[in-house]
Amino acid sequence: MTDNHRSPEPSSAQDPASAMDQALDWLIVLGSPDEEQSRQFHVWLDADPLNAQAFAKAQAIWDGPQVAQCAQNLAARPAKVTVLTRLRPHWKPLATAAVLLLGLFNFSNLPMRLQADHLTVVGERQRLQLEDGSRVLLNTNSAFSSTINNRQRVARLYRGEAFFEVQANRGQPLEIDAGPVTASVHDTAFAVRYLDGVAQVRVQRGDVDLRATRDDARVRLSAGESIRIGPNGFDKPAKLDAATDLAWVQGRLVFENCPLNQVLAELRRYYPGWIINNNEQLADVTVTGNYRLDQPLDVVRSLAQITSARLQEFPALVILN
Repeated sequence: MTDNHRSPEPSSAQDPASAMDQALDWLIVLGSPDEEQSRQFHVWLDADPLNAQAFAKAQAIWDGPQVAQCAQNLAARPAKVTVLTRLRPHWKPLATAAVLLLGLFNFSNLPMRLQADHLTVVGERQRLQLEDGSRVLLNTNSAFSSTINNRQRVARLYRGEAFFEVQANRGQPLEIDAGPVTASVHDTAFAVRYLDGVAQVRVQRGDVDLRATRDDARVRLSAGESIRIGPNGFDKPAKLDAATDLAWVQGRLVFENCPLNQVLAELRRYYPGWIINNNEQLADVTVTGNYRLDQPLDVVRSLAQITSARLQEFPALVILN
């Protein structure tokens, strides 16, 4: 965010989500407004009752103790750049995170999201090209950053899942940190998932050298292999089932004789709301199918049909009975 941040349009928001989005913009602008911006803010405030309600809610959270504590913690961290410089591009995500505390967002994610250069929301995928030509596909609800220059080639997956196509480089390898493991690679295609303190590495092409953060143990994975790294270090390498394990790269979710509770757990990663199963008898029903990952609600509807479950749909909430 630059100092000459453009003021939001002084119009009616028409719905609560739009009102909140505009309120977050005004929180940024009002940090140092000029006379015209102050005038426009009052025009916007009077344009719709939703605007005033949204701004009051956003300001109350923004001025609350949780945000202040997060800001103090971030300011206390050593950094190569000043805190102001580091935070300035992230003012709106920070405010958004604060407001979402009322709903889905967990405040413990705030520092992670401030550090990330690239974020995906639930259900979103994002394609990136790094400075060395390597390509990255970020999966749903992921946070990622990278620093590539003449001195270092490093990246970090703070949360979520990413597929890397790393270019051949005669110099230093690309290193990717993902919680309990660091991957060091040349000319490789592989995926890393990091969720709930556990990492999973899956190699499609080439070799990947892995180092455990916990005890500095090392493992080399080759094409067609997969491994899980948890709090106690490496599990044994396993055979990769690319058609299933890497189906998300092609925009698909593939399940083969998978218990329904595991299928629903995966679908929750892509659905911007809650998916609840109230029928315990369905939990172990096995599912085989090939679905589009950008249509999780349609998948749930299909699962309800094949299991003869009763489905209740509400805004951002789906219940299987």
